[in-house]
Amino acid sequence: MSGAIITAESEAVAQAPVPRPRKAYGARTSLSLFNWIVLGLGGIFFFVPLLVTALFSLWEGGNTYGWSAYDKMLHTPGFWDSLFLSLRLAAETIILSFILMVPAMIFVHLKAPKLKPLFEFISNLPFVIPAIALIDGLTTLYTGPTWLISTPNYLVIPYFFLALPYAYRSLDVGLSTLDVRTLTEACQSLGAGWGQIIFLVLLPNLRTALVGAVMLILTTVIGEFTFASVLLFHTFAVFINDTGQNEITEASALTIFAFLLVWLFMLGVILTGRKGAATVGGAH
Repeated sequence: MSGAIITAESEAVAQAPVPRPRKAYGARTSLSLFNWIVLGLGGIFFFVPLLVTALFSLWEGGNTYGWSAYDKMLHTPGFWDSLFLSLRLAAETIILSFILMVPAMIFVHLKAPKLKPLFEFISNLPFVIPAIALIDGLTTLYTGPTWLISTPNYLVIPYFFLALPYAYRSLDVGLSTLDVRTLTEACQSLGAGWGQIIFLVLLPNLRTALVGAVMLILTTVIGEFTFASVLLFHTFAVFINDTGQNEITEASALTIFAFLLVWLFMLGVILTGRKGAATVGGAH
């Protein structure tokens, strides 16, 4: 009798509707609203100064606005020379960074993971060493041929150290997402050499990390002022500073031009990286 009662109660409990947990619509709505507020404040913080600078670059006095500052900027002596110099130094810094850092990072992730904290410590030193101290140390330590020391090519050395934290972090994140050891062992089992492993296997898988490093190095070099100013080289950042001492609206136009130029190069690098990734994927 008691067993029948227990069975009946069990069936009743099993057939009873199970209450579904209520969705926290209020919490989700408030969280979404908070995210939009933070995003809006960040957009205001970023775009309002840029918009004001752009409007000021168009100001010609009184209530008159026009493009005279931009026209004067493009015809100012030294504008194109300083711009091409900064772009060339950025390309040289990118090449030097990849030549030195890519093999070193692959070696650390593959053969010496215990050295990773040491590499991280070294890569973060430019954040704590003042630029003027770094310049003084470099000018005291480095001696060499005149084609390097007495030319703007010398700036590649401090620019490399300045961009080191950003390039290191980008490459480290990219390599951390890969199973470098398994990929390397699989390639070696198929008879591939180190050149084939690096250029045909690892680098295509590091495309996103390399694109990120290129963008970070490019923006760092284009906007760097202290090293070039102390060493008396007329880069684009120095040209903007010198122009701002005499022509305020033209300096604002130069700032907007540099901002758009960097974003244009970044867009080109991103599109190139995506096109290359699609090509590699299609080849497989």
